[in-house]
Amino acid sequence: MSPRHSAAEARRTRDRIVDRSVALASLEGLDGLTIGRLATDLEMSKAGILGHFGTKETLQLATLERASVLFGRLVWEPAADAPPGLRRLHAVCEAWIRYLETARDVFPGGCLFTTAAVEFDAHDGPVRTTVARLLTVWRRRLAADVRHAVAAGELAPDTDPEQLVHELTGVYLALNQSIQLLRDPAAPDRTRRALDRLFRSYAAAR
Repeated sequence: MSPRHSAAEARRTRDRIVDRSVALASLEGLDGLTIGRLATDLEMSKAGILGHFGTKETLQLATLERASVLFGRLVWEPAADAPPGLRRLHAVCEAWIRYLETARDVFPGGCLFTTAAVEFDAHDGPVRTTVARLLTVWRRRLAADVRHAVAAGELAPDTDPEQLVHELTGVYLALNQSIQLLRDPAAPDRTRRALDRLFRSYAAAR
């Protein structure tokens, strides 16, 4: 096998490991990732798994980065072509609902970032830092569209973008809990009603 083919095969194997890690972490948490479980699921040796990552922490970090990419594909990309501001915020919010409601093939246990935030919020180290960084990037992306909406006169001029994003985040934490823990089939529609009230409370006077 040529070096080029060997490298391509190694990348494919690494991708398989990380994709399975995302699914497992959404179900069992990042601490629940074990080399043995992955080796069994993927019909690989433990040495084969470790050869790609070396440590559990490295695997956890790779899992978070892949989960961020997948989240972006499911939530941001469907809304990316909408005009910046309120229209894109509404599109993102609807994609966010669908992600939590239907993305079971990718995140069978619900939002991995919600799980990871609870797992690592009281711990220092690279995993906690990465979770916080990725969530901060997402909040800043939302806040940028809030600022566009304010500048366009779609939201009130005294709107605090960080406050609105804080409230949006709370709505989606409640949605994840209602779907995952309470198994409430009405949760998506409750979320849409909550979002409607929230955006109306910040709407610019007409």
